[in-house]
Amino acid sequence: MTAVDTAPAETATGGGARLARRAFAVRELGIALALVLLVVTTTVVNPRFLSAQNLKDLLLGSTILAILAVGQAVVVITRNVDLSIGSILGLSAFATGAVFVAVPGLPIPLMLVIGTALGAVLGAVNGGLIAAARVPALVVTLGTLYMFRGVDYMWATGRQINAADMPAAFLGMGTATVLGVPVLALFAAAVLVAVGYVLRNHRSGRELYAIGSDPAAARLSGIPSGRRVFYAFVTSGALAGLAGVLHAARFGTLDANAGLGTELNVVAAVVVGGVAIFGGSGSVYGAALGAVLLTTIRAALPVLGINPFWQDAAVGALILAAIGLDRALSARVARSLRERKAHV
Repeated sequence: MTAVDTAPAETATGGGARLARRAFAVRELGIALALVLLVVTTTVVNPRFLSAQNLKDLLLGSTILAILAVGQAVVVITRNVDLSIGSILGLSAFATGAVFVAVPGLPIPLMLVIGTALGAVLGAVNGGLIAAARVPALVVTLGTLYMFRGVDYMWATGRQINAADMPAAFLGMGTATVLGVPVLALFAAAVLVAVGYVLRNHRSGRELYAIGSDPAAARLSGIPSGRRVFYAFVTSGALAGLAGVLHAARFGTLDANAGLGTELNVVAAVVVGGVAIFGGSGSVYGAALGAVLLTTIRAALPVLGINPFWQDAAVGALILAAIGLDRALSARVARSLRERKAHV
């Protein structure tokens, strides 16, 4: 086949990719509109919902979840899932407190590096088992969820680290603001921009989407799938480790239960944010939006007088709706691509 013959097919494929990007961009816009509608409705009921302090609390409440969601999105894009991130956060948070108790004068930037490195090592355990041994991610990370939490419990041995045991400057970082924006939210924004840039503009980032779209085709095309999946889990672990340090700065009081059950909220944020659970599509920006939306829902429902029982029910309904919408969008894109190819 000549270059002239392949040009129409390439044009159709490129058109399909553009169509997919537009479809999921509309999905992210829909999430943003839902967030705005929720805030407006809640503010009408209670005007204090948009007070400066409440907005700060919403940002602080969504910061750690957003960082975890960015890491989880990188993994889900490859058609995998990381259920151990809550345990990694908890272990990193307790390690932060323990290190500060042992070395009170440790510089805060160094503690951030130590926590992130610890999370990266734990993520490498997940990635190594999945990529090298080819064990399903769901099985591996379910096992490491309990293993890492067990290490945390053994280390803590029932004790608790209090805010008084940690440096005041470190705890101040958890509530400090820059031009009214919480410092922790700036951490989340930096992570979001950096990871989003890599996924969109670097070859290694684009290859993650190829792996998630069709793992077999990705391997046949020469993409080092095992290595890419390994680094995706390292990234998820590193961001969970960073989130653990920020968790310690925000809450101050630490025990072995830090981050318990967080993994379910993170997966919910990623799915609601438009990252297809089947892999190959979505963005970290949508995942972060999903985290903000879920945090706002939990803050808004009590204001609206809705029973707390329905908070979890609302999140579950959003997950089901998101999965159904993903399937509908995927089917529409596939149908449009087939029509383009048939026309060519």
